[in-house]
Amino acid sequence: MATNSTVTEAVEAPPIAPAGAMERAPRGSLVDFLESLLVTVLLVLFGTTFVVQAFKIPSQSMEPTLLVGDHLLVNKFIFEGSGAWYEKFLPYRPVRRGDIIVFRFPYDDHLHYVKRVIGVPGDRVRIYERQLYVNDSPISEPYAYYDPSGYDPLSDNFPPPPNRLLAYGLRTEWAKQIEKHVDDGEIVVPPGQYFVMGDNRNSSLDSRYWGFVDRSAIIGRPILIYWSVRATANDYTDRSLLGSLRGIGGALLHLPSETRWHRMLRVVH
Repeated sequence: MATNSTVTEAVEAPPIAPAGAMERAPRGSLVDFLESLLVTVLLVLFGTTFVVQAFKIPSQSMEPTLLVGDHLLVNKFIFEGSGAWYEKFLPYRPVRRGDIIVFRFPYDDHLHYVKRVIGVPGDRVRIYERQLYVNDSPISEPYAYYDPSGYDPLSDNFPPPPNRLLAYGLRTEWAKQIEKHVDDGEIVVPPGQYFVMGDNRNSSLDSRYWGFVDRSAIIGRPILIYWSVRATANDYTDRSLLGSLRGIGGALLHLPSETRWHRMLRVVH
């Protein structure tokens, strides 16, 4: 009578392996493993190069839209204009006003920045008494935030008077060329360039202070907050390997209590 106990079956003994077979088997397993690893690495590299990439927010410049400690998935499979041959075959679109973008900072060590596109090539941009105008039309900005306790002269009026460029803290390189792009009190965005600002208007170093973003520097558009942890800008000042490992360790240690669960899987607009 059949039961659920362990069943022992008679199994035909395998043939005797030829000499050297035992030595070759581990090598075949190693080759298979290395091939699988290579395929995995290539898929990851393809994904992070062409499709999505993870980034974190280290500053307050995009608050309240994006908070320090938000971890984002960035869609790299969206914007045309890079000049790649495959653009004509894929569903790319132009960079638009209002898009939040991740890009490489044009100076220093080319850190990744996150800002909102305010002006596209050909646009005429100015700010008058905190009201943004693009091509002489007032723009509604429900996402813009002004800290009542802070003050930033370029949040109220932009472009600044020619004699106040350095006094207002413009980067030297930008101060030397900004006047070439000013026409009748407006900044004219040149071809292939974009004017960007942070949503936290009086706490953001952006195109007002250092100039335009070149199309080639744009990486993609944030689409989702996949994780958010309570943090401050000071938590991200140490960019060394040890500092990064310390930050990861601290985040994991306080994962349940410090996670902003209400921001998980939030779509970025």
